[in-house]
Amino acid sequence: MSAGPFDDASPPPANRRPLRAWQEAALAIYRARAGSGARDFLAVATPGAGKTTFALRVASDLLRDGVVRAITVVAPTEHLKRQWADAAAEVGISLDPAFRNTAGATSSDYTGVVLTYAQVAAHPALHRLRCERRRTLVILDEIHHAGDALSWGDAVREAFTPATRRLALTGTPFRSDVNPIPFVTYLPGPDGVTRSVADSSYGYSDALRDSVVRPVLFLAYSGEMTWRTSAGHELSARLGEPLNNEQTAAAWRTALDVRGDWIPAVLAAADTRLSQIQAGGMADAGGLVIASDHASARAYAGILRRVSGTEPVVVLSDDPSASSKIANFRESRQRWMVAVRMVSEGVDVPRLAVGVYATSVATPLFFAQAVGRFVRGRGRAETASVFLPSVPTLLALAGEMEVQRDHALDKPLREPDAFDDAALREANRRRDVPDLPERSFTALGSSAHFDRVIFDGGEFGTQAAAGSAEEEDFLGLPGLLEPDQVAVLLKQREAAQLAARRRQERTEARQDPTGRAARGAFGQTVPAARAAEADGPDAQATDNRPTHEVIAELRRELNRLVAAHHHRTGRPHGAIHGELRRTCGGPATAQATAAQLRARIDAARRWALPE
Repeated sequence: MSAGPFDDASPPPANRRPLRAWQEAALAIYRARAGSGARDFLAVATPGAGKTTFALRVASDLLRDGVVRAITVVAPTEHLKRQWADAAAEVGISLDPAFRNTAGATSSDYTGVVLTYAQVAAHPALHRLRCERRRTLVILDEIHHAGDALSWGDAVREAFTPATRRLALTGTPFRSDVNPIPFVTYLPGPDGVTRSVADSSYGYSDALRDSVVRPVLFLAYSGEMTWRTSAGHELSARLGEPLNNEQTAAAWRTALDVRGDWIPAVLAAADTRLSQIQAGGMADAGGLVIASDHASARAYAGILRRVSGTEPVVVLSDDPSASSKIANFRESRQRWMVAVRMVSEGVDVPRLAVGVYATSVATPLFFAQAVGRFVRGRGRAETASVFLPSVPTLLALAGEMEVQRDHALDKPLREPDAFDDAALREANRRRDVPDLPERSFTALGSSAHFDRVIFDGGEFGTQAAAGSAEEEDFLGLPGLLEPDQVAVLLKQREAAQLAARRRQERTEARQDPTGRAARGAFGQTVPAARAAEADGPDAQATDNRPTHEVIAELRRELNRLVAAHHHRTGRPHGAIHGELRRTCGGPATAQATAAQLRARIDAARRWALPE
């Protein structure tokens, strides 16, 4: 017989699981804070680290000790409600994931309920009454969602102020807006900016060190993009080159257009990488493509069907069977799943090892959540590979995976030259429209070229055509590697490619009788008689392009290498440039000749080689 949600129920037995070191440490901090009278606790842990297990241990202890008599979990999506209920059942806590506001009651068999933030916002008074009538622990999963709108934050605060205890969880505490998040402590920092303060933090770099999560290799692809503006002008640009915001957005969307060559080439490369990982020891590895809209998702699935010879699982946001499809994919050995962004957060499919970021959402929060789908470790030496467009915004986010962020209340709403982060509020909601407006351009064509690999803040590889041996060097990396082994292999393969390229240039220089066909280190044409000296002092004079183009390209390459060295060592960019200048001689970069820039590039590359 059904009873009201406020009837007492005996605390369930706390089935004990071994806790990871960070969970034990966080639990000790929680007990100390609670012992001093604190009701709120914010735990920040990277996706895949085990926030759910930690929260359920806290819940079990509080139920066992009689501190609380009921549990309320608030999650971002309907799918996660059932996931929470399943995880709670494994430790003896019965939660109702089907509770509806209109019912107002649930079976006395349950110790609590699982809600969504939207559900709380729809009837905060009901959930406040539940907390007032019964001593309740409220677990706020991905608490940053409470700041999605002022109404949501107000509702969460109204509903759960009477709660006996509140445990807030998040893997991505930073937000782009300045809406305060309920029940989170904010304090001014040394720079005067007010930021959130976590009671326990466990970042990606910590989890990687402890082998809790997988190392992630980001494989970036550039290429030539052509589109027509609303005014009828046809424009072309190379993805990843310095462009203004409007041009970058158009080039990015052109790359994702199914009628071009970029998406088929990248999906084929991702499928090759998946085969390598499966053959290398992770036999059940699966792949996920995160698409922008329903039409693109279906089209990408068609390409994958041709490339892989298997039928992908397509998960659309308005599909009532979406949750069951994801659950079935988790337990199966199906090769690919294509989804419209809704699986960017909270979905637990540990066998996902290859991803394609085929959406134009550029927010740090969404990117971190998306990458979080691939980092969930199951055993030592598993790696993850994420393919993405060579867009400066994404490359920067990929290079800063290890950076721990907090939510700042008084920072600027928008960084210079950044994408508008307002799109995040729509990122996991039901919609069937592209991320960027169609009116500004029409995609005409695209090509794909392997650009680089980003790992642990460093950049590796040389630009290569899709399907080339150089690309295969990186697609064929073993699937089972320790993080330090990944870095060593990447350095070795980059060094081998650079050496092979120089040998080829010298061979072409000797064999070409015309004196015109040899290529320099950056792909520019160099007369054969001087190709062997392309790295020498007079190299600038041998390039048929305008001097300003050559120097601009050399400066970009130098800055890329300096940025990679900064990520590896933590040294400031200016200090690295200064040391290169002292080592190689010459003026500051802005006044350096092409020969001087080449010398610094060679020195920076030598620094990147393994000892």
